[in-house]
Amino acid sequence: MRELVVLGTASQVPTRTRNHNGYFLAWDGEGILFDPGDGTQRQMVHAGVAASDVTRICITHFHGDHCLGLPGVIQRLSLDRAPRPVPVHFPFEGLQYFERLRHASSFYDAVDLRPDPLTDEYNAIKADKVHIEARRLDHGIPTYGYRLVEPDGRRMLPDRLREHGIEGPAVGALQRTGRLERDGTVVTLEEVSEPRPGQRFAFVMDTRLCAAVHELADGADLLVIESTYLDEDRDLAEAHGHLTAGQAAAVAAECGVGTLVLTHFSQRYDDPEAFRRAAEARFDGEVVVAEDLTRVRVPARRP
Repeated sequence: MRELVVLGTASQVPTRTRNHNGYFLAWDGEGILFDPGDGTQRQMVHAGVAASDVTRICITHFHGDHCLGLPGVIQRLSLDRAPRPVPVHFPFEGLQYFERLRHASSFYDAVDLRPDPLTDEYNAIKADKVHIEARRLDHGIPTYGYRLVEPDGRRMLPDRLREHGIEGPAVGALQRTGRLERDGTVVTLEEVSEPRPGQRFAFVMDTRLCAAVHELADGADLLVIESTYLDEDRDLAEAHGHLTAGQAAAVAAECGVGTLVLTHFSQRYDDPEAFRRAAEARFDGEVVVAEDLTRVRVPARRP
C-alpha cells in the first residue's frame, strides 16, 4: 500500500485544529516519517500509526515546528523495541541539533538509530525498497526537500502473452531473464510488455521558489508542498522563505504533478477553501487542502 497520513498541518504556531507538522508515508513496507513536529507522537496514536511502523525518518530542517517531536518519537521507538534499524536523514549542518534532540532527556535507549546527514555531495539515499533523492532548498537555514523514485519497469500485456502461449511460471521466468524459448522461437520481454513508468513522491517544505523545488516536483504522482501564505501576502512569503498556495500550484502545473497536497498553513488564515481556490486557479489536477489526520492514497499508476 502507498498512502500518505498527514499528522499535522500548522506552520510556526499550532492552532486548535492544526498540530505542528508531521507526515507518515507508507510505501511498500517502508514507513517514512517526515518532519515530526511537537505533538507528533500523540497524532500518530490518533491516526493509528504505530511506532513500529516507522522504518525511516526524514527531517527537512531544524526549525522547531519540523523537529521538536523527534525526542518523543525516538523514545517511543526505544520503548517499543523497534525491530529494525531506523535511519534518520537531515542536513549535515544541523548535526548538533539532532544530537541534542536525540538525547533530550533520560530514557532507556534500546533503539538502533542510524544518523545519516545529508550534504550537497551526499544526497542520494539507496534503500532496499525505495530510492530517495534530496535537494537543498532556499530557506533561512540549511533545508532539504525529498523525492522518492521508483525505477521504471514493464507492464505485461495479457493478449501478447496468450499469442505466444506463455502463462503461469513461464511469465515470471521471462520477467527475470528477459527472454524465453518456446518451440524453437525466442520471445523477448519487449515483445510481450510495454514500459511502465515508476511512481514518484515529492516532499517540499519551507522554501522560496528555486530550481530545487521544480527538480523535486518533476513528474511527481503525489506532491506534498508547503503553502504557508495566500498570494496576496507574497511579499511576506518571500521575506520569510516560504511559498504561497498559488506558487505551489504553479509548480505542480509546470512539473506535471498528479495530485497536489497543500499544507503548512499560517495561523493568520481561517478559511482553508481560500487555499483551494488559489490552487485550482493555476492547477487542473486533484488538489487536497490537508487537514490533520487526512489520508491520501498515492494515485494509480499513469498509463
